[in-house]
Amino acid sequence: MKVAAIQMVSGSRVEDNLHRAQALLAQAAQAGAELAVLPEYFCLMGQRDTDKLALAEPLGDGPIQRWLADSARALGLWLVGGTLPLAPDGAAPPLTHCRNATLVFSPAGERVAVYDKIHLFQFDDGTRRYDEAAVLRPGRQPVRFDLPSRDGHRWRVGLSICYDLRFPELYRQHAADGAELLLVPSAFTHVTGQAHWEVLLRARAIENLCGVVAAAQGGTHDNGRRTWGHSMVVDPWGQVLAVQDEGAAVVLAELEPARLAACRARLPALRHRVLG
Repeated sequence: MKVAAIQMVSGSRVEDNLHRAQALLAQAAQAGAELAVLPEYFCLMGQRDTDKLALAEPLGDGPIQRWLADSARALGLWLVGGTLPLAPDGAAPPLTHCRNATLVFSPAGERVAVYDKIHLFQFDDGTRRYDEAAVLRPGRQPVRFDLPSRDGHRWRVGLSICYDLRFPELYRQHAADGAELLLVPSAFTHVTGQAHWEVLLRARAIENLCGVVAAAQGGTHDNGRRTWGHSMVVDPWGQVLAVQDEGAAVVLAELEPARLAACRARLPALRHRVLG
């Protein structure tokens, strides 16, 4: 299955971000991708963290959700909508918090999965400070879905978002439930990404014998924030199949069921677990 990690440098205008995303998705589809993964906050990197509150849509309806469904249908892609802000169930405006959610759409434009980011990023080095809990409500449940590829293989796919990458127990739950592919739409900061991004992605692939598709924000945004980029596809043996350092790009690679099966047969570590 050919997969595409879509790297972006999203800004503070939703219309511009969707236009850029559309062009990148069309490029991925033209190259033969079956699955395309957009980065975290593909639709908005606001001037302030609270900007996403005004954009939050109720689950099931809204211009960004319609755009995702229409794009998946028009391009014939399994489309993972990075993340977008969703209103908490039953909440009325003005919102004080929202959900940071990944939505997955089939090539028919049907929504097949919704995952709310469980782990909320907090960082303070004395100069840069982030606290996602100030505007986000955490999710509670891991989410997986099945993706039947064109070659007949049915991939079990586990969802995660950015800071989730630091919590291996989430990915172990995915693997224990049969996941073969892990998705990580992200907006890692330049500081933390430079230090930890690749090693964490490769570790999640190796310890779970799963493929990983990590789509990231990568560059300097119009709000002054700098993200690490380095969107990549990693195979179940931890080999980086494709990577893009910075800038908008489509990162393409092939994931092969036979390669996954061979890795798991050669090193049956998932069968040797004694805890959990």
